[in-house]
Amino acid sequence: MSDLPRLMHHFEPKKGWINDPNGLCFFGGKYHAFFQHYPFKAKWGPMHWGHCKTKDFVKWEQLPCALAPDTDYDGQGCFSGSAVEHEGKHILMYTSVRELETEDGARVIRQTQSIAVGDGLNYTKIQQNPVITADVLPEGSSSIDFRDPRIWKEGNTFYSCIGSRNADDSGQIALFSSGDTETWKWEGIIDRCNNRYGKMWECPDFYPMGDKYVLMFSPMGVGEHTSVYLVGDFDYQTGRFSHYISGEVDWGFDYYAPQSFLAPDGRRIIIGWANEWEWMPLWKDWGPTYKEGWCGFFNIPREVRMMENGTLQFLPVAETEILRQDPICQDMFVVTEAETELKAGDGVAFELKMKIDLEETDADMLELILRSGEGKKTVCLFDFKNAQMSVDRNASDGWSRGVSRSTMFLKGKKELDIHILSDQSSLEIFANEYQDNHANNIFAGNAQNRILIRTYGGRAVIREYESYGMKDCFRGND
Repeated sequence: MSDLPRLMHHFEPKKGWINDPNGLCFFGGKYHAFFQHYPFKAKWGPMHWGHCKTKDFVKWEQLPCALAPDTDYDGQGCFSGSAVEHEGKHILMYTSVRELETEDGARVIRQTQSIAVGDGLNYTKIQQNPVITADVLPEGSSSIDFRDPRIWKEGNTFYSCIGSRNADDSGQIALFSSGDTETWKWEGIIDRCNNRYGKMWECPDFYPMGDKYVLMFSPMGVGEHTSVYLVGDFDYQTGRFSHYISGEVDWGFDYYAPQSFLAPDGRRIIIGWANEWEWMPLWKDWGPTYKEGWCGFFNIPREVRMMENGTLQFLPVAETEILRQDPICQDMFVVTEAETELKAGDGVAFELKMKIDLEETDADMLELILRSGEGKKTVCLFDFKNAQMSVDRNASDGWSRGVSRSTMFLKGKKELDIHILSDQSSLEIFANEYQDNHANNIFAGNAQNRILIRTYGGRAVIREYESYGMKDCFRGND
């Protein structure tokens, strides 16, 4: 058996490399997800569109690649994009990448946007490709950084917002419209980075929630911000988005390029890539699973909800509950400075939920030690005194590094909720009404299976404790 067993309830490729989720859509009675994929090696290479589908967000069926870099306009890769259903057809919009030779003999990369149409299994690129080029962007905009189209339909019109780089070397989100997905009209810039959150806004996602609109993106060049959201108003007449609320989808190191879609039951579902480019240089040979022939996976799908103050929550989809087994429930117990062991499944793949009674708690801090054993551990600290949450993985596995941090807004609250989903190589920790979320990869073995809890500076009262083991479901479609 491998020293690093496969994940039990996260989608991962059978072999090869994956990164950004693409083309999330409900089509033909199933949820479809595509992904950036290099099927031949467990490292980044010329991008294909891998393809999988599910009926429950738990058990995924991997399908043949939907797109491959096999034309002159996408010979360097079929990069990230999205999908929409129209008149029984599944329309994919992606960034096509080619290499050109300039008059002086230099080789340059050009990113354009292209369309493919299919039936849920087979997809054909249209003859009009590429359908959008960087020539229509404002003067000075980059033709190299022009990617990741997000397509949707409003009324009888298709729209697409695309990440771009302005002449001032900061990011911008460009908007286009079309009546048929083949001919596109420039509409303008819906928002600009102005060097906030890095230099480039990758993988934009744009969607309505109630009477508001949400712009999500992954900024380049700021390691502490992997996935950001903005909430505001959007005017289709002017093509302008005016935001007044900002927040983080996830504060961890391994949540990048989330993309959303609207499920038939009205839920807004997002899926992110469980990795992040800032940390790649820290890994030898693209990470510890490289030798196993695979690299990368999806985070647990999440539901997006808007709170009364306009900020967003990101909850694991309810379907994950079908994975539960071996429940342990307890109404109340007290945690002291003496280290105590908790039981949750096998300590490797588990779900754990608890609520801390803040009115009865006088401790300065609560510490959860996860995936502990043989001198390795991941430490999650809830600092009540300074209203901060942190996840320290410097001693997790010999590979991972860093401490992810977030501010907890606890003023006036009577309790703090904590929800943890653990898998072989993943820890996803949700807290404070699903607004302090930390997704971090750790490559710990099965010997790292203890869960410990303690306080500093007093005691903590835990209410409504529950934990579960998690079924192994990922390889059910092999």
